[in-house]
Order: sequence, then C-alpha cells, then structure tokens
Amino acid sequence: MSTVQGIDHIAVAVDDLDEATRLWRDVLGLREGAREVVEEQGVEVQMMHAGAVRVELLRALGPDTPVGRYLQKNGPGMHHLALQVDDCATAARDAAAAGARMIDREPRRGAHDTRIAFVHPAASGGVLVEFVEPPAAPEGPQVSAEELL
Repeated sequence: MSTVQGIDHIAVAVDDLDEATRLWRDVLGLREGAREVVEEQGVEVQMMHAGAVRVELLRALGPDTPVGRYLQKNGPGMHHLALQVDDCATAARDAAAAGARMIDREPRRGAHDTRIAFVHPAASGGVLVEFVEPPAAPEGPQVSAEELL
C-alpha cells in the first residue's frame, strides 16, 4: 500500500496566469516558483510557495483541455487537491481496488517530472484528488548547501 506523505499542493484554475501570479505574489505574499508548460495535460503551470505549502496556478492551453472545460463550466477557482505519495501506481491501484472511480488507472507525467494519477470527484466527496509521486532523487552522493560554501 502506498503511503500518503502529505499535501503536495493545492491547484487553482485561472484565466490569466500572469495576472494570477501577480495577485498571489504581490497581494497575497507567496513566493514565485517555476513555470512550466505541460502539453500532455493542456496546461501552463505556475508554482507559488507559502513556506512549505505550494499553490499551483493552472492556465488552460485551450478550451478543449480538462482545465479549459473546467473554466468554461465553473470559472476560475480551486481545481484540485494533490496528495504526495511514495508510489503513484500503487496509490491508484489501491484506490481503484477500494472502489474509487479513477480518472487515471495508470500514472502519467505531471509537471516538474512528477508521476500523477487523478481520482474522480464522485469518489472523493466532490473534490478532484491528484496523487503525486515526486521525481526520484538523483543517483550518487548528494552535496549539502554547506559543502558548496
């Protein structure tokens, strides 16, 4: 069984990524992180940081993408809650075996080299839930910040 290690991020669907970034950075005080286009999911992602908590701003690359359809139906707002897991394939398989309706039965590539799988909101009290497996740590010895000084 895969272990949920915590909240990976909270995702917010937005119409204008630059304007949303300014709002979350300049008005709400979050630190701006990496921006990435994830063609496979039809989104541009802007990661924002509030201490150890991350907020993922999502802009649809077109109206026929999952986030594009979400925005047309619901408008901007909270899109999903992402749970960090140690093994995305096992988390998806365990959830399906327990009766959860899965959007993804197998993990796919997510932003920032993660592996992801979504649980349908009908299976999780109306909340779209994403399992996120962080990228594997690089092989070999790790260098600490102190060693670089």
